[in-house]
Amino acid sequence: MNGTADGLRLPDGFLWGASTAAHQIEGNNVNSDWWQMEHEGGSVAEPSLDAADSYHRWREDMDLLAELGFTDYRFSIEWARIEPAPGHYSRAELAHYRRMVEGALERGLRPMVTLHHFTVPRWFAERGGWTAEGAAYLFERYVRATAPVIGTGVRHVCTINEPNMIAVAGAIRELGSEAPPAAGLPLPDKATTDALIQAHHRAVDAVGAISSDIQVGWSIANQVYQALPGAEAATAAYRHPREDVFIEAARDDDWIGVQSYTRTRITPDGPVPAPTDAELTLTGWEYYPQALGHALRHTASLVGDVPLIVTENGIATEDDTRRIDYTTGALKEVAAALEDGLDVRGYLHWSALDNYEWGSYKPTFGLISVDPSTFARTPKPSAAWLGGIARTRVLPRAAS
Repeated sequence: MNGTADGLRLPDGFLWGASTAAHQIEGNNVNSDWWQMEHEGGSVAEPSLDAADSYHRWREDMDLLAELGFTDYRFSIEWARIEPAPGHYSRAELAHYRRMVEGALERGLRPMVTLHHFTVPRWFAERGGWTAEGAAYLFERYVRATAPVIGTGVRHVCTINEPNMIAVAGAIRELGSEAPPAAGLPLPDKATTDALIQAHHRAVDAVGAISSDIQVGWSIANQVYQALPGAEAATAAYRHPREDVFIEAARDDDWIGVQSYTRTRITPDGPVPAPTDAELTLTGWEYYPQALGHALRHTASLVGDVPLIVTENGIATEDDTRRIDYTTGALKEVAAALEDGLDVRGYLHWSALDNYEWGSYKPTFGLISVDPSTFARTPKPSAAWLGGIARTRVLPRAAS
C-alpha cells in the first residue's frame, strides 16, 4: 500500500462514490408496500410523495456526482415498478433503469445496482412477504427479469440491502406495541432470516447466469456491538442472530457490503443507550466515526478473504462541518484497515442526496441538498471535499 506525506494512496480500481435507494429518492412509488403503509390510516410515517423526484431527475444527479469527482454510484432499481403484478414485467421500467445504467457509464460513473432496498411490490407483501411459500423463488424470478438492466456494463450487483434489518422489521411487526425501546433491536424473525438467505443465494446464481462478469454480494447493517465489562458472551449471543448469521452467509460471495454509522454498547443485561454526554445525530445515534473500522474488522474476521466494500457510511446532520469531520474520522479507519492488509475495495457514502429516511425527511444525510418545493439540487461543501479525494486518490491517515 503506497503512502504519501498527506495520507494513504488508494489502490487502482478503488470504488469511490455515493449511494441512494429508489424509494427514498424517486418519488411516487405507488405499487410498493412502503407507499401503502405510508398512506394507511393511523400511520405515523410522513409520506414519501415526490421524494427528490429522482425518477425524472436522475441525469442531473449523475451529472453532479461526476462533476464533483466521484467515480462510482450505487443506486437501486425498484421491484414494485418492474413487476407491478405477479409475473408481469414492465418493459418501460426495465428500459428506464437501463437508461440509468447507460447514463452512469456515459458520465464515467461505474454503476453498482442494488436489486432490493427494503421495498417490495404490494402483491408480494399481500401474499405474506418473505415468509410466504415460494418467496425466494419469486425474488429469483424477478432477478432473472432484470437481465436487460444489468446484463452489460454493470460490474457490481447488490442482491439485498441490509437483510438483517428486514428480518428485524418483521419481528417488530409481529411484536407491535411490545417492540423494545430504541436502545436495542428485537430478535429477528427466524423464518424471515432463513428466507432472505435462501433468496440471496438464489439471486447470486441468477445474476451469475445473466453475466459471469458481474461481481455479486449483499450489504449488512453493522451495529458495532461493543461488550462492556463482563458482557463478552452476552454480546456474542446478542450479535449473532442480528448480524453475524447474515455476514456468514456471504462467505462464498464475490464481495460483501459493510454499512456502518454508530456503535451499540452491550451489558450482561443487553444494550444500553449512548453515554449521556455523547454527541447525537439527527437520527438520535451516537456520533462515533470509529464504528466503521470496527465494522470492517469484524466482518473480515467472519468472511475471511471475501473483499469488503463500504456501501454505506455517513451522518444525519444540519451542520455540514460535522459531516466532514465525521467522514474524515471514518476514512482514517478505512486507511488503517487497508494498511493492516484488509481487502477493502471501495467507499460509497450515504447518501448522495438529502432524501426520504423511511418515515421522515428531517434526517439529512446528503452530500447534496434538495429543495422540497423546486427540487433544486445544491452540493454542500462536504460533496466537493469528498469528491476531491477521488482526484487526489489519497485518504487521510490517523496520526501514528
